[in-house]
Amino acid sequence: MTLPIVFAVMAAGAVGGCLGSLLGLGGGVFLVPFLNVALGLDFKVAAAVSLMTVIATSSAVSAGTAGRQLINLRLGMLLEIASTAGGLTLGVLVEHMSDALLNRMFAVVTAAIAVLMLTRLERRNVLGADVDPGPLGGRFYDDESGRHVAYRVRRLPVALVASLLAGGVSGALGIGGGILKVPILNAWCGVPMRAAAATSALMIGVTAVSSVPIQYARGYVIPPVAAAAVLGVLLGSRAGFWFGGRARAKWLKLLMAMVLGSVSVLYFVRGMR
Repeated sequence: MTLPIVFAVMAAGAVGGCLGSLLGLGGGVFLVPFLNVALGLDFKVAAAVSLMTVIATSSAVSAGTAGRQLINLRLGMLLEIASTAGGLTLGVLVEHMSDALLNRMFAVVTAAIAVLMLTRLERRNVLGADVDPGPLGGRFYDDESGRHVAYRVRRLPVALVASLLAGGVSGALGIGGGILKVPILNAWCGVPMRAAAATSALMIGVTAVSSVPIQYARGYVIPPVAAAAVLGVLLGSRAGFWFGGRARAKWLKLLMAMVLGSVSVLYFVRGMR
């Protein structure tokens, strides 16, 4: 760990933290490729270090959005049961997966979610503030429209299945389950983009905590790399809060699709070698 590498990891963590706080992804979708491709770390090591930053992103974003009513705690804790089960299962099985298989999984997941985001650019899912949101819905002040809005949760079984898969993706790939949960909650379950991102940010930290002890016990977590990445994530999260409050939901979805599409192409190429 030379000083230039420490600063490079911190910078990558800052970019990941910014993306994580903007989109509720956890930032691992950027950090894992950087550690694996740019620094040459083994994929399992990159994923384990990324999981440490997912916990940091979750803590920072949850603290930053707690007073804005964006986090749907009832929905998040219900879905977290499925996410934790998925994270524990794949966290154990990842030891038996090859790097080539993990590369292909990473590419397929990111490509599928990028396409899903592009097909749902205009969907906002907001209702009038006087509408009953139901037992799992919520209300919040929408900066984009300048008014209080409400939303209802639809297709709960879809959200539970997505959370189970998201937990598995987090445990195996280290990218934070938000990469699946945010698009699916927004596209198919009636949750607005900002509420989905904030709720996902709370959940991904809990999911990561279920997998990190397993990866640490196997020696995949390198403390100096993880410490540098976490410091960068905490700094980047502050920038993400600033941009997120000023950006339209449509542009956040486009940004998510671009990031996921670029990462997918990179790992398709690596998986074919």
